[in-house]
This record gives sequence, structure tokens and C-alpha cells, in this order.
Amino acid sequence: MSAHHQPEMLWRPARPQDTHMEKFRAFVERKHSLSLENYAGLWKWSVDKYEDFWADVWEYCKIRASVPYERVMEQGVPMDKIPKWFPGARLNFAENLMVRNDDHVALIGAGEGEETTRVTYAELHEQVRACAASLRALGVKTGDRVAGYLPNCPETIIIFLAAISLGAIWSSTSPDFGTTGVLERFSQIKPKVLFSVNAVVYNGKAHDHLEKLKEVVDGLDCLEKVVILPFVKREFDAASINHGITYEEFLTHDDKSPLKYEQLPFDHPLAILFSSGTTGKPKCIVHSTGGVLIQHLKEHVIHGDMTEKDVFFYYTTTGWMMWNWLVSGLVAGATVVCYDGSPFKPTPSRLWDLVDELNVSVFGTSAKYIQSLQEARVVPIQTHKLTNLRIIYSTGSPLKPESFDYVYNKVKKDVLLGSITGGTDIVSLFAGHNTALPVYRGEIQCRCLGMAIEAWDDAGKDVADQSGDLTCTKPFPVMPVYFWDDPKNEKYHGAYFARFPGVWYHGDFVLINSKTGGVTMLGRSDGTLNPSGVRFGSAELYNILDEFPQMADTLVVGQKRGDDERVILFCKMAPGEKFTNELVESVKLAIRSRLSARHVPAVIMEIADIPHTVNGKKVEVAVKRIISGETLIPSGTLVNPESLKLYYNLPQLQDPGNRL
Repeated sequence: MSAHHQPEMLWRPARPQDTHMEKFRAFVERKHSLSLENYAGLWKWSVDKYEDFWADVWEYCKIRASVPYERVMEQGVPMDKIPKWFPGARLNFAENLMVRNDDHVALIGAGEGEETTRVTYAELHEQVRACAASLRALGVKTGDRVAGYLPNCPETIIIFLAAISLGAIWSSTSPDFGTTGVLERFSQIKPKVLFSVNAVVYNGKAHDHLEKLKEVVDGLDCLEKVVILPFVKREFDAASINHGITYEEFLTHDDKSPLKYEQLPFDHPLAILFSSGTTGKPKCIVHSTGGVLIQHLKEHVIHGDMTEKDVFFYYTTTGWMMWNWLVSGLVAGATVVCYDGSPFKPTPSRLWDLVDELNVSVFGTSAKYIQSLQEARVVPIQTHKLTNLRIIYSTGSPLKPESFDYVYNKVKKDVLLGSITGGTDIVSLFAGHNTALPVYRGEIQCRCLGMAIEAWDDAGKDVADQSGDLTCTKPFPVMPVYFWDDPKNEKYHGAYFARFPGVWYHGDFVLINSKTGGVTMLGRSDGTLNPSGVRFGSAELYNILDEFPQMADTLVVGQKRGDDERVILFCKMAPGEKFTNELVESVKLAIRSRLSARHVPAVIMEIADIPHTVNGKKVEVAVKRIISGETLIPSGTLVNPESLKLYYNLPQLQDPGNRL
């Protein structure tokens, strides 16, 4: 695929000169006596002079450190050997998120019901102090792991900040994870204390959580305390869980000592996130205090223009990296909204009701949610005011061009639609939003500052305006510090540096448009389709397949056949619809005429179900491996793990001549 034309511009900033991005550019120009004409010039400088750039972000965003850094970066250490950033500095992540201490609202808790709770920054300080003192009384110290099996609510952020203030390492997963998925994660990192809830509400019903929690606790011999929050108002017996106490009992350990922020090195572990583990045990990715802080400041403040006037909402669970990104909205003094529950209950407009009620200005979600709104024919532009809404973020999977149309025609015209991309591996973004740039249909606005990403072909050559593998050619401070239980960094190296020696390979297939500077996501590289040597991303086909309402869901994967592979399309039919030869021919015709004959799948067949992760991503790689002859153990991250059984020994895939 190549960029043949400039896509349609859908939005442009009214006053780009007033944005932090333009102010930052002016700051850089003054400081270094430069003349950087535009964003492209600033981006190029930021990756060419990346040490100067990151030092400037530190200064511009006013990072709080008790001891200044000695230099920006360890010298003479190649990217794949994980150089240390800002050696000598001492700081605390929680301290940087809690600069404010006043009556400004820090957190709002909301769910499917009408009730919302509010926590001011002053109350946040007091509640974090009490929680930190109680953790200290339980013996939690720097380097210990504190885990949350928790919903996205204000209490989770309070517990996170308390643990981080002590220098403990945080890790979380959400109550919708099955016990296998939780144990696969937490058994590797051995937390000392686990926080959870008695029950959760989803789809209008309360769901008991204690049975799942009991199974998890019984499977973790490392736990010294299990603290249970009364998230749903109902009686429960904390003592029925091994080491179990209520949150109220936990807080009786508070000795009223003042909040003290442990001053830690820049690369001190902040949090452990997990790879999806769809094809094996999840990798435990350890992220640093300073790396996450400086990167999130850059993304929220410089790229997103976030201030204390913003009310920031992201529809996420605590098991997705976007939760960490949401919490970091506190660095800008913003009000962070925590929502737990279905986004469609009691009505499909639930989240838009909240936007109006809470004056949300920055709204984040997934591409799948936007598509679901479209299918449910929700038209917020007609039913809601959305007065303060200025940014809509979307991530999780590529945002289709038609979804851009839907947002601007049916949600709000004057809004920055920020399609963003990064991942758990960097708990942040490679490419994303920019309040000083226009939005073009189907494109992520820009490569983020300091992120030297390029699209590479198989030979390791940068290919402008052609699809290629997303690589990052220069080091950046939010590279993971290490993987847990990987002393020689072998898993780390294999994950990012084995494909192209010395250069970060991210596993995404992308196109970078030299005219607009925008980025188009084309799917995962490990799911890249490669029939007869022609490489293309599955997203190109999904954009077309979504126009067929007869199919409720589709999955496109490659099947290995000797040295070659062929493309297989699985179709899950919508209720009442039949899989027919006519449908197959219509699909082939649409793909052939819109893309090319080479894009047409070799086999198009019906399937009863399509596997998804709990975050809504289609599971292409596991299916690709199964239909190419491997046997896999389903991961705990799948919302429907039994669906993988459907893909073994399919007779339609044994005979290369069969097309139906």
C-alpha cells in the first residue's frame, strides 16, 4: 500500500499559537538559537538531538526532583543494552502527580448508576497519606510489589499513589479477568499485599467477586495481606478469604504519620504491566518511575495541551495500559474521571450523558466502542450538548476512516479526534495527537516528539509512503527497564531487538505519509498477511468487511503453506443471516475492486465465534498458529477462550482447492 493522495482534512486548530506544542517549540528555539519552521522541524530536531530534547521536556514540564540529574543519558550504551536515563536524579512519581493540594476536584468516580463521588486534591493527599501509613505498618517497603485486582475507581488510584509514594512496585488487573489470567500474572511477580473488592456492577447486575478472589488468593503463597473494599453495598465476610481484612480494618493501622515521598532513582521500577499472553505466558514488563513520568508529561501537557481546567475521562479497565495513562492526567492538575461498568448501560448514551453532566473536555475510548456506537445508531450531536468536549482519543485497534466520518458527522464537528498508538510495552505512545496540527481522515496526526519511528521493509530500509514494520531507531526514556525474572535480558532482547539488530521493532505494520506527517496503522506485524510475497495489514481488509452488515464479526489471518502463505477470512454471521455463495462473491468483488486481486482471501468460510481479548482486540496470531498446525493453551486474557477450539483441524483448510 502507498499514499497516493492527501486525505481529507476534517479539523484544524483555531489558534495553534496558543497551544503548549507551539509554546514548547518557541522555548526550544530560544534556548538553542534555532529556527524550526513547523512541527516536522521540531520532531526531526527532537529525534536528532534527543538528549537535548528530553532535558528540555524535563525543564518545560517542571519535573520535581529532590536531587538533580548528572547527565541526560548514560554514554556509550547501545539502545538494545538499555541505557540509563537521567542518572543521579532522585524523585517520586506520586509526588509529581500530587503537586496540587487544594479544593480543586482531583477524582470523580462514576458507574452505570446516577451516583458520582468526588475527591478534591486536598482529600486525595489525606487519603493517600492514610493508605501509605497503613501499608508501611504492614511492612511494605521500597521494591515490594503491591497488586490490585480492582475496578477503575478513585480508591484504586489512591492505593496506587500510596504504594508508589513508598517506592513499592504497582501492578493491577481488572475484575473481569478470569482467575487463570490473574494467576498467570501475579504468580510471577509475587505481591506482598493484594487489594480487591467484594463485588462489581456490570450490565445492571451486581456480580460477586469473592469466589474469584478466593481462588486467586489460594493460588498465591506470597501474600501477607488481602484488603477488600466494599465496592458494592452488601454484606460480606472478609475473613472468609485467607489473610482477608476490610479496607476499614486496614486503615486502623494508620499511625497518622505525614505523607513522605521516597526519593528514588529515575529508573526505579514504578509498575509492572503484562503482555497480552495470547500465545503463551504473559511477559512481565517493568516500567520506570522517571520514564513514565516524563513521557506522560510530554503526551498530556505538550501534545494534548492538558491543564487544570480539563476533566479527563478514559473508558478503560485497570488491566489495560490506558488506565496508567488516565491516572497521569493528575500531572497537569486535571480532574480525572474513573468509570467502572458497561458503557452501554442503562442506555447506549451513558458515557455521553456523563460528558454533559461532568463537563468532560477530554474523552478517551477504543476504536471498537466508536464502531459499536455507530452500529447502535447513537447520534450525540443531536441529543447532547458536549459543550466542553475538545478532544476524543481512540486506541486499542486501528481507527477506520469511516469512524472518523462518524465522529465528525454524528458526535461533534469541532473536536480533535486523536487516534493514538503505542502499547503496553512502552505504556505510552509512538504516534498520536497534537493540538497544533490538523486531523486528516484515517490518519494518526503525527509521530510523537522524541520517538524516532520509521516504517521499515524486510531489508531494514526506511520506506516513506509505503507500508512497513514500525521501528524506533533511537533510545527513549520509557523503554522498559527490564522484564521480571529475565536476568540476562534475553526475553527483552527477543521481544524488541531480535528482528532488526540494535533497533526497536514494535510488531505493528504502518504507513507514514510524507505529505501530512500522519501515520496509518495497518495491523500487527505478526499478523501481517504475506501471500506470494505481497505484504499488507489485516486492517485494510477489515475496513471493507465492516461494510457488510450480514457479518457480525470477521477475522483475517495467514495460513502457512510451505514457504508461502494464503489468506483465510473467517466470518461470524449476524443473527438471522445466512452464509451464502452470493455473500462470498460480494466480499471478493469489494476487496478486488477497492484493493487488488492479490488482497482477495484464498478461503472465505463461516465460523461460529471469533476470539477476542478482554480489551476487545481480535486474536489473530493464536488463530494463525493453530491453522498452521500448532497446538496452543488458551490464555487467561481471552474473553472467550473456548472459541479457539473451533479452529483446529478445519476440513476447509486441508484442501488448497476449496474456496468455501
